[in-house]
Amino acid sequence: MIYAERIGGRNFGKDTKLYKFAAIKQAKAEARILHPELPLIDLGVGEPDQPADPAIVEILALEAAKPENRFYADNGIPEFQEAAVRYLERVFQVKGLDPYRQIIHGIGSKPILAMLPLCFINPGDVTLTTVPGYPVIATYTEYAGGKVYHLPLQPENDFYPDFSKVPLEIMKRAKMLYINYPNNPTGQTATEEFYQKVVEFAKEHHLIVVSDAAYGALTYDGYQPLSFLKTPGATEVGIEIHSLSKAFNMTGWRLAFLAGNPELVKAYGTIKDNTDSGQFRAIQKAGVYALNHPELTRINCERYSRRFDLLVPILKEIGLEVEKPKASFYCYVKAPKGTRTGKIFDNAEEAASFLIKEALISTVPWDDAGSYLRLAVTFEAEDHLEEERIIAEVKRRLLRLELFFE
Repeated sequence: MIYAERIGGRNFGKDTKLYKFAAIKQAKAEARILHPELPLIDLGVGEPDQPADPAIVEILALEAAKPENRFYADNGIPEFQEAAVRYLERVFQVKGLDPYRQIIHGIGSKPILAMLPLCFINPGDVTLTTVPGYPVIATYTEYAGGKVYHLPLQPENDFYPDFSKVPLEIMKRAKMLYINYPNNPTGQTATEEFYQKVVEFAKEHHLIVVSDAAYGALTYDGYQPLSFLKTPGATEVGIEIHSLSKAFNMTGWRLAFLAGNPELVKAYGTIKDNTDSGQFRAIQKAGVYALNHPELTRINCERYSRRFDLLVPILKEIGLEVEKPKASFYCYVKAPKGTRTGKIFDNAEEAASFLIKEALISTVPWDDAGSYLRLAVTFEAEDHLEEERIIAEVKRRLLRLELFFE
């Protein structure tokens, strides 16, 4: 046997089950063949629909041409660390961070999440992680020989984890707690009270808190960006990941940073130093420009907010109980139970497949804590008029399906 057990061992490559996003991709292809007359409306895309601002691109081009930027960046350049501190203070009111001890960049937030279990998890240790959610930190916990305990996000608890339900035997082995607000996929936002509860819980049980703030700056209607690190005591127990992907339309640029407790940041830096040689210096310098211009994010927020204002009313009209989220670009809604013409769905995955095949509307299904669909307002549209046309077409197609939800 040549394959490690963590990727399947003897069974590696033999699993014929299609994973969620592969199944969605296949369903899209089939639907296009069945309905060539209908354009696909993609409400499942989890990345911005616009490119990075031209000024950011110009900085990249200028810096890429400079010979001094050809060298390895290793654990980062000081200009980026300094810009990250200024950004956290200006946008999130997090003050007093040391850019050289409390900030390290990453080649996107995904590698940061992958490396953190390698810093802290020994075989048998437990990571507490919210579900539904981004699975990378859980996957790498298991790669490191640890165990994962899921904290379901339920509407009856306002899509916050219920720490009181974690068994004592799990808490004895728990090492890390992963939280993600604004949340993917629920769109829920954190409150100061929730973050204070997290700090108290972490101190009581000697946990390392990993706060994933990838959507932290995408906020609407008066809700102000809120960082876990602003909470009294947060830097004693935790770290926070910030990404330039969503806020600045830089998904493919792969640039993020870790901030917070200096010893935890140092541990990440040790693993990172043995894993990669840092992001291209020119990209980091373009990132400095982005972080120095957070007003660019407000342009995205205005676009997403406008689209939510179009989408949410039509979702209510077809029978969903839904409110406009205060942040992120996701809307999380109950999956339909079936259609009034006799079709029944056993889960969200079946409902999502039906929507693609019958209406060419793509969503992302979640069945981790109830059956829900994630709808994103990152569909491609050239202007306001096209946004209105696309949302009107979503309404027309959904009404034609005669869905029911209870």
